[in-house]
Amino acid sequence: MPPRSVVEPKQPPSARKLGFLRHTEATIDEQAHWRSINSAYYNEDRAFMRFLIPRRKRVLELGCGLGDLLASLEPSHGVGLDFSAGAIDRAKSQYPDLDFIVGDVEDPDTLSSIEGPFDYVVISDTIGMFEKIDETLRTVHRLCSPETRLIIAYYSHLWEPVLKIGEIFKLKSKQPPINYFATADFLNLMDLADFEVIRHEQRQLLPRKLLGFGSFVNRFIAPLPGIRRLCLRTYLVGRPIRQFPDRKLSASIVVPCRNERGNIENAITRMPRFGSQQEIIFVEGNSVDGTFEECERVRDKYKGDWQIKVVKQEGKGKGDAVRKGFANASGDVLMILDADLTMPPEELPRYHAIIETGKADFVNGTRLVYPMEDEAMRPLNFLANRTFAYIFSYLVNTRLTDTLCGTKVLRRDNYEALIKERSYFGDFDPFGDFDLIFGAAKQNLKMIETPVHYKARTFGETQISRFRDGWLLLKMVVFAYRKLKAI
Repeated sequence: MPPRSVVEPKQPPSARKLGFLRHTEATIDEQAHWRSINSAYYNEDRAFMRFLIPRRKRVLELGCGLGDLLASLEPSHGVGLDFSAGAIDRAKSQYPDLDFIVGDVEDPDTLSSIEGPFDYVVISDTIGMFEKIDETLRTVHRLCSPETRLIIAYYSHLWEPVLKIGEIFKLKSKQPPINYFATADFLNLMDLADFEVIRHEQRQLLPRKLLGFGSFVNRFIAPLPGIRRLCLRTYLVGRPIRQFPDRKLSASIVVPCRNERGNIENAITRMPRFGSQQEIIFVEGNSVDGTFEECERVRDKYKGDWQIKVVKQEGKGKGDAVRKGFANASGDVLMILDADLTMPPEELPRYHAIIETGKADFVNGTRLVYPMEDEAMRPLNFLANRTFAYIFSYLVNTRLTDTLCGTKVLRRDNYEALIKERSYFGDFDPFGDFDLIFGAAKQNLKMIETPVHYKARTFGETQISRFRDGWLLLKMVVFAYRKLKAI
């Protein structure tokens, strides 16, 4: 059922809101002029919004104005809501394939006239006009599924004097006084409305081209730690806080193995029962010690007790093995268990429960919390892990202490969405760890770490070369900065 094109509020708008409405209606014809003057600012804002929101999604924009942002996102179904009838008429004529509604964003009846859910709900620059922010955000929940992402974009309050000077010198359009919030205020308001922030980005240090210098600074300098606090634009990505205590999901445990013959049967005998159903997928990587034959023997020996698949890897590297295993998986939850069993299989149920109950969308193991067994991790490896953890925490906007831990868990539908966007990064990761982490960050998945009791290896030798792979990780840091920050 299409939404009503005009929704009359039950309560008359406040004097402040009427002032905003009169200002908007009076300046509609000027907006194209100001967008032309400040094209660098608007182009960068649109580009980053398109980075956050993939094409062909269901998108609702609250406070859509003339509909330019909504149209630039190329939604499969786009709905724009604004209190200005003149702006909505202009948007309808310019973008007839989108749905536009005249109404008050803060009116519950207006929001109830819209049929959800949406993949993304966008509030760009209009939240400063709201009078009941937390109440409005709570009402937005009815238009959200558990997978919906709420994106709020706004000006930094530090820029208020600069913007006022810009108005005086006719470098930007005038606007009535709005609410200027610090990011901490928004975080509190979203928490009150039962949204949790999973991404916080700051962009645009120089909102002008300046013969290419502004674009260079905004792309490579503005996102750096410390400097980014001075940026004009802030973007918050949140998800609804919902728990599913009674949800039951099946699990596929992928075990990449190469020259791990002595660990294969232990992976089965030590495997606990959890989830509505389990399958174990051994992906054998052209071993020379009879690992493939051992996988087949174990599969046949335990076929009455366990659902076991054995897949032979055509490519090379753990990343290729993980992708092969996930492609053959049928469970709701995809899990990686390294065949060296340094991460005990007995701890897998905790990871599965985090996904099953909805506490997170992506779970990463960390070996750096609990004490390790002797020789479980060499000192140089420990130092490298700590260093890369700090860097990658910044890159993906989530605290990660051990990005190289092989234990990673996510839902299969989220992995399938990640695959669709994999071309953005390309085939760059032989480990498989960062392919998943970067993909989860790009998909705005809620990531969380869970500690493991890391054990010493009892059979075989590590597949990691500290120096060769350390150099590769350094190159991947640069790669990730270009793809996740320097946009």
